[in-house]
Amino acid sequence: MSCGVGVAGLYVRDQDEALKFYVDKLGFRVHTDVKNGGYRWLTVQHPDQPSFQLGLFVPQAPMHDAATAQALREMVAKGAMPPLVLVVDDCRAAHKQMHARGVEFTQEPTERYGSVDASFRDPAGNGWKLIENRKGAR
Repeated sequence: MSCGVGVAGLYVRDQDEALKFYVDKLGFRVHTDVKNGGYRWLTVQHPDQPSFQLGLFVPQAPMHDAATAQALREMVAKGAMPPLVLVVDDCRAAHKQMHARGVEFTQEPTERYGSVDASFRDPAGNGWKLIENRKGAR
C-alpha cells in the first residue's frame, strides 16, 4: 500500500490569474478543474512530479466565513505565508527561463549553503524559493 501527500493547497486571489501564471510561466499543467456551485477545485501538477498536485484555492465559503477569507487574502498579499520550494537541476538556467516568461524575482540566484537559490512571488503574493538540487540529494 502506498500513502503520501497527494495535494497541497495555497491561497490565490484569482484562480484564472493563478492558473495562467502556474501553467504559462512555471510550466505546470492542469490536473483538475471542476466547479460545484460557486466553489472551484483547481489543481495543477509539475510535469516531473505527476503524483503530486498543487491546489490553487480562493479563501471563501464553504471553507471560511467572510471575515476569515478576507484576513487570509490580506496575509497572502503581504507575503506572510510560508514559502514554497521548487527544486531545479540548474537554478541560474531556470531563473533565466522563468524570467523570460515574465516571472518577477525578488532575489536573483545566490550561492549559499552549498547550493544556489533565488526567490519569486506568484500574482497573489505567495513566496517561492527556487533551489538548485545538490548533486546526489534526490
